[in-house]
Order: sequence, then structure tokens, then C-alpha cells
Amino acid sequence: MFASDLEKHELIDFLTESPTKEIFHHQNQEEYLHAIGKVSLAVKKFLNHNQKPFSGVTPAQLRPLFDAVEFEKTHDNYDSLLKEVEQLYTNHAVAFHHPAYIAHLNCPIVIPAVAAEVMISSINSSIDTWDQSAGGTLIEQKLIEWTCDQIGYSKKADGIFTSGGTQSNLMGLLLARDHYAATVLNHNIKLNGLPTEASKFRIFVSEKAHFSIQKNASLLGLGEKSVIKIKTDRSFRMNMVLLEDAIKREIAQGNIPIAVVGTAGTTDFGNVDPLKELAAISKKYNTWFHIDAAYGCGLLLTDKYRSLLNGIELAHSVTVDYHKSFFQPVSSSGFLVNDKKYFNLITHHADYLNPKDHDDDGLPNQVNKSIQTTRRFDALKLWFTLRMMGRDKLGGYFNTIIETAAQIAERLQADSDFELMNESDISALVFRYRPKIVATNVCAMNQYIKKAMFNEGKALVAGTKINQQFYLKFTLLNPLTTLSDIENIIKIIKKHGNEYVRLNLASADFRRN
Repeated sequence: MFASDLEKHELIDFLTESPTKEIFHHQNQEEYLHAIGKVSLAVKKFLNHNQKPFSGVTPAQLRPLFDAVEFEKTHDNYDSLLKEVEQLYTNHAVAFHHPAYIAHLNCPIVIPAVAAEVMISSINSSIDTWDQSAGGTLIEQKLIEWTCDQIGYSKKADGIFTSGGTQSNLMGLLLARDHYAATVLNHNIKLNGLPTEASKFRIFVSEKAHFSIQKNASLLGLGEKSVIKIKTDRSFRMNMVLLEDAIKREIAQGNIPIAVVGTAGTTDFGNVDPLKELAAISKKYNTWFHIDAAYGCGLLLTDKYRSLLNGIELAHSVTVDYHKSFFQPVSSSGFLVNDKKYFNLITHHADYLNPKDHDDDGLPNQVNKSIQTTRRFDALKLWFTLRMMGRDKLGGYFNTIIETAAQIAERLQADSDFELMNESDISALVFRYRPKIVATNVCAMNQYIKKAMFNEGKALVAGTKINQQFYLKFTLLNPLTTLSDIENIIKIIKKHGNEYVRLNLASADFRRN
């Protein structure tokens, strides 16, 4: 006889294929291991197949394959499914781990974090309330406490994991706006909406700050006009004299400074604004001080270069992107404040989720600090990483990146065919190919180089504009990238640049004839 109906059900499912075999459940462990094993082999094939950062595929080449997909027809097995995904995705996915990928702020990821991803997705905790995550809540809180300690915050500090730097910067500006309204205007924006004075609120940032500051000001109802961009000095760091002049000018015009935003690691140049000076000016004019350290947060890992962040501990709030500079998979970011009380500005209690009596009972509901509700347990990736590798090993990776970038800068400066625009605090170098003996449109030539490199796929670089002039950009976030790799990339740049010159000379000869 069966001990229970459950055991009877399990035997029936064992003898016949279960109609619910795809559901993650203790009865379906073999199906789970089979699927994970197949996907792992597909990832291994991706690593072996991608001997260059990109295949060079175009949208026009891929779209017909997608047009042929019919969701009404399913696959019989994972081999068939993964073959389809290989054709549509993995054969063409940009390989951020490749040493010749030095385009955007995408890092290679560490294997402990990848292992954590399997557990995160499988168990699928929602980290918003204690009754949906339990130990996951405490893991996230412990990592937030650790990050706050690395910043230099006191025990009053707190924070939350976020989807990325844009969301973290949004939270910084949100708290800046609501804190000013509450403390100076005695106005509760959460309850009553924007005050009439909101049209006069002003936020001060470097002209090289991330675009999310403007975007978020718009989302917050302040408008892009509220963001005052301050010109940088010759090192592409915010100019302190011009900042104070701008604050005085806005006050004289009847406007209201509510926030100063410093950037610790600009996207284009990898430079850190003078954080201590920014803190002093912010304090002088009684504004919120937020630091966007989405890129530069990796400096928290290294004793050798940590001094570049001196002053970060003076900020009201800080953005960090673990998935940029801590070698974590997307998404893994954080928003930190120097005093947990500021989260009261955004806390909402719902009887079905996080009732007020949970606070009285000491139940830690992370949703009280987040603008998200349902939220992945991304903190586990960082936990795996720190517990398997430790801060010092991650810091060693970041040291290597900074030092390799400095060597590359010297290499570019020594080559008369290149014009280097900056020295980077971290690892972003802006330059252009400009052979002295060739008279040609330098901007057009460098745009051609970038496009040709992308289409070829052997090495990927980024591009940007300075004073309306186009430049190429190396962004190093891979400790595996060496000077030898860079030498090969320089050869590719020169090849395509010279190709552009030949094509234009031939075109000019054709027009003359």
C-alpha cells in the first residue's frame, strides 16, 4: 500500500511522462539537471566558438531567421531549442570577456557569480519582503553594510540593491528633491505632489556626467532644464570655480539649488571629480550631495588607488555598479545613503505586503527602501564572489586594469599617428587616428574605422564626440587584456584608417577624371 497520495502520484509520474515535468519541483530534479547540463554545454560552445568579440552580423541578415519562428510550434528537445538559439543569439552575442572587446563599460564576469545565477533563477526568491526571502534579506543587508563600510559611512548608513546606475541615480535625485521639499518647504511630495517651487529646483553636474541625470530629472517632473551642466577643466573634471559661479547665478535668478552630483569615473574619460571640494560647496549651499560611482566604485576594492575616492564618505548618497567594476553579471548594482532615515521619504506600507506592524515586529522588508517591488536576489552573486575570492583578489583585477590603461596611454602618446585626448584616473582613453602625412577628414576617417571594426568583429572600440569632433575610445574593464592585445588592435585601426585614405584618394582621382 502507498503511504500517502503524494507517493502514489510520484510513482505514476515516474512510470508515465508527467504533464508537468517542466515545473521546477522536487519530482522533476532529473529534468532540471538535464536542462542545466545542456545549457552549460551550449555556454561552453559559445566560449570556444567566439574567437573574436563579434560575428559582424547585421540586422538585415538576422531578421529573416526571426520571421521564420512560429511560437505555435514547439521543440521536442533541448538540443533542437539550443540549435535555434545558437543561430539567433549565441553565434552573434558580443563577447565581453574577449580581450579585444574594449568598447563600452562591460566587464568580464567571475565564475562564482555565474554559479550564483543558477541558484538565484532556480529558487527565484523575491527579495522585497521577509516572508518571500528570509535569509536572502539578511544576505543583501550584510552586503549593503559591507559596501557602506568600504565607502566610509557610519553605522547609520543603509542601502538597497538596484537594477543599475540609472535607477540608483534616479533614487539619489528623488531623495534630494523630496528631502529639500520636506525640510525647507515643509511639503510632503509623497502625499501632495510637487510644490509650486519645483519648477525652480536646480541640480548641478559636470558636463561629462552620465546622461541618466538629465533623464531622471525629467522623470521626476523637474524637467531637463533643472540640470545645470558645469564645464570641466583640462583634465575633464568638474571645474569648482565655474560650479560655484553657476550656483550663485541660479540663486540670483530666483532658482533653488537642491543637489550637486559628482562623478567618480566619467563614462568617456574615466576621471573622478574633486569629491572633497564638491562636498564643501554642497555643504556651503545646503544641497544634497550625490556621487555617481557606477564606474569608479571598483576603486573601493583597491588599497593602491582608493585615495582617488577620498571624499566619497561625505556624500548623502552614492551609486555603485557591481556589474561594471566588481565583475558581476547584469544586473547587480547598489544605492547607498549615509543615513537610513532618508528612506522614510519613499516608504509605502501595504497591508497585503509590508504592513506597518511588520516594522514594529522588527521584520526587515527591503521593499521599504526600494522603488521596485518584486526584485531578483542579485546580492547572492556578490556574496558568492566575496566568499570565494575576497576583496583583495577583485582589487588586484582592478589594479591591473588601471595599470594596463596607463601603459596604453604611453603607447598612444609615443605614436605620432595618434592624438590622445586624456589621461584617465581609471581606464577610459579617448583618442583618434591622425597620421600627419595624410590630409583627410579626420572625423570621417575615425568614424569609418569604428564602423569597419564593428562589421569585421575582430576588435570592438567605442566612439564619442568632443567639441563636435569624433574620437575613438578604449574602455578597459578586462584584466585579461594585455599590451599585446592592444598592439593588434592598433594594427587593425591603422589598417582601416589607411583603407579609408586609399578609398578617398581613388574617389578623388575618379572625380578628376
